[in-house]
Amino acid sequence: MTILQFILWSVLKVAVVTVVMLLAVAYTVLLERKLVGRIQNRWGPSRVGPFGLLQPLVDGAKSFLKEDIIPTGVYRPLYLIAPILALGCALISIGVVPFGVPVSIAGSPPLFQIANVNIGLLVILAVTSIGVYGIALAGWSSNSKYSLLGALRSSAQLVSYELALGLSLVGVVLRAGSLNLRVIVEQQATQGMLTWNIFGGGQIFAFFIYLMAAYAETNRSPFDLPEAESELTGGYHTEYSSMKFAMFFMAEYANMITVGCVATLLFFGGWTSPFGDLIPPFENVFFDAGLSLFWFVLKVFAFLFLYVWVRGTLPRFRYDQLMNFGWRWLMPLAILNIVATSLWLAYR
Repeated sequence: MTILQFILWSVLKVAVVTVVMLLAVAYTVLLERKLVGRIQNRWGPSRVGPFGLLQPLVDGAKSFLKEDIIPTGVYRPLYLIAPILALGCALISIGVVPFGVPVSIAGSPPLFQIANVNIGLLVILAVTSIGVYGIALAGWSSNSKYSLLGALRSSAQLVSYELALGLSLVGVVLRAGSLNLRVIVEQQATQGMLTWNIFGGGQIFAFFIYLMAAYAETNRSPFDLPEAESELTGGYHTEYSSMKFAMFFMAEYANMITVGCVATLLFFGGWTSPFGDLIPPFENVFFDAGLSLFWFVLKVFAFLFLYVWVRGTLPRFRYDQLMNFGWRWLMPLAILNIVATSLWLAYR
């Protein structure tokens, strides 16, 4: 394959993944509205298209057509850069996520992944950490006390829970001996769910820590203190409107999808079948690739369903409870999990 062909394949994969990611964001919003509606004994969106399936397209058009208001007193350069930074970091991190078995067409780079790097997990943690700057800059540049308080809350919350989230993944890395996401999945692929890290790998406490930290990292209920409507009107995006507000909204849901992908890869065997060797693979390479993509999407969907279910059932924490939970419970549990995993691996 020539350099030009490689570049064209890479650009095509980036375009396809970006479009699919944006569509997934739009329909994750619809999924949440429908599920929360059912939890609250109402229908949710049902008017636009069959079963409300065209509602995301209408919402997107509405955001484009709304008047773009920039309040007086804002610091314009950072005010405009903040939503771009937040959405950009949310979309970039998906670039190292593998979605299925590596399949090539006519010597092309493997499909189902944009970039296969040896430190893929570290790249995701680094890029998502930069995303907090978008929130912090939005709160400061808006020249609003509500926005500033939301940004301060978010910065403290993300820094606190970032440590617990990173430490919860150390046990998985120790078992796999690699930061490469494909290697981590292949290490779990021998006997189906019996060798997934959450079950056979003994990382169930690590998954619980990751799950709680992920809710806080994505500012989702019950840890949505940076946006608390009853206290801060809307938090860091109070002064945003039109597409700039929609970009923050999209960044939140894109981060949810990325968190679900990482959980699937690290704890639930990625694209591998839960039945393992009980169901032998088919002879057709592309059918096996499609089946692996199906398992991956199904697991991510289950994770997003859990996200919405938690939002519809649990109340918001107080801010002191949020910080205490992160530092006094999740951090010690994450360190204890690392010690226990290290001792078990050394013994074995």
